[in-house]
Amino acid sequence: MNPKKIVAAVALALTATAALSACGNDSDSGGGEAGGKTVNWWTWDERQAASYKKCLPGFEQANPGITVTISQYAVDDYFTKLTAGFVSGSAPDAFQNSVPLLGAYAGQKQIMALDDQIKKTDYDLSVFDIGVESWKFTDGKQYGIPLDWAGAAIYFNEDKAKDAGVTAEQIRDMTWNPDDGGTFDDIVAKLTVDKNGKRGDEPGFDRTKVATYGIGSLASGDFNGQTSWNPFVSTTGWRLGDKPAWPSKFPYDDPNFVKTLEYIKSLGDRGLMPKFGQLTVAGSQQIGSGTVAMVQGGTWDATSMTKIPGVKVGVAPTVKGPQGRSMISNSNANNIYAGTKNLDSTWKWVTYMGSEACQSAAGADATFLPSIAKSLQVAVDAQKAQGLDLSGFVTALNNGELYPAPPTVNGQEIVDTIQPLFEAYFSGERDKAVFPEMAAKTQEILAKK
Repeated sequence: MNPKKIVAAVALALTATAALSACGNDSDSGGGEAGGKTVNWWTWDERQAASYKKCLPGFEQANPGITVTISQYAVDDYFTKLTAGFVSGSAPDAFQNSVPLLGAYAGQKQIMALDDQIKKTDYDLSVFDIGVESWKFTDGKQYGIPLDWAGAAIYFNEDKAKDAGVTAEQIRDMTWNPDDGGTFDDIVAKLTVDKNGKRGDEPGFDRTKVATYGIGSLASGDFNGQTSWNPFVSTTGWRLGDKPAWPSKFPYDDPNFVKTLEYIKSLGDRGLMPKFGQLTVAGSQQIGSGTVAMVQGGTWDATSMTKIPGVKVGVAPTVKGPQGRSMISNSNANNIYAGTKNLDSTWKWVTYMGSEACQSAAGADATFLPSIAKSLQVAVDAQKAQGLDLSGFVTALNNGELYPAPPTVNGQEIVDTIQPLFEAYFSGERDKAVFPEMAAKTQEILAKK
């Protein structure tokens, strides 16, 4: 699921959530049937809803008498409905959640700390290879059971690459540095073609009349740059927060960050990628139309990218930088509503969803990347049989190339404050002097209670 859509929906929900008291503390109200055996579970992703339904037969066989109802709502409505459920006491027993809302929901006691249940049932969190630490609140307690994770990848038009004399292996092994761009810069230039047939690395190339850009825009107003600038700057050792969790500052003033963003912006100035806001259609449409030869997109784009009619699309890992490959990873998890009347039944469903059996069955559809490495491999093997190579994601996980997006306080204010400044920088309204200002603003916002 595209985190930009989640962030937009979260923005609305956070505003509403801020006005809530801890409505979910009343044990006499909440999701499910009183003392009953029906568990209500929500997600925003229709594809994941369908995939997780494959877990129901195994769960119900292992837990006779418990029925699970899976409901899906479009992301634009999901968090608003969830907030309304907190107010009325009718929120679902358990639900898929995104890290940006951990602070709000746990802080207002709308979701349960799960440590007592984990201890009571001897539930082993070590089954997960990613995501556990992202779901610990400032009180040190565990509030989420991991479901999936997302990162970035490079998708490329195989025919465009062949025409430029670039092999798939060269794309998969691209190196990068902020000084000269490495082989990444060379390949992007080769893949760029102007309307006269001149390539970006040839004399006479006209950057004002580009027919095919080497790569889709890496400029973004998104404060974490997950599918744009982040997989580049992270290879220098830079991290979004000054701490892995609950940071006090986003170091946008770091010299490595400034140098990387200046390089990214230069690609647009040189005509090798579209400028900020120039193309508004999805990356799959850009590749499908031949407007771009490569795009850096999310792991959630894999199935749509590789099923473009008439276009062969390869999947490559993100670039190797000064310190190897590195990228930020989002993690979704199951939360349990503090007002549930069906804790025992709900816990059984949530932990079953967090089992290898369920993650393998649901993950085989590749609608998400399981947080359990063995289940991730099942998903990769299933998709390989259909011609989609997702092995790079296993490599990224196994090689420690991922670092978790830090949970933060006051996420909505950060979005509202930082996004316009990124947009001003990439549109040319501001220069690199904006970055110390951005770092100072995040420090101010994150210090608020």
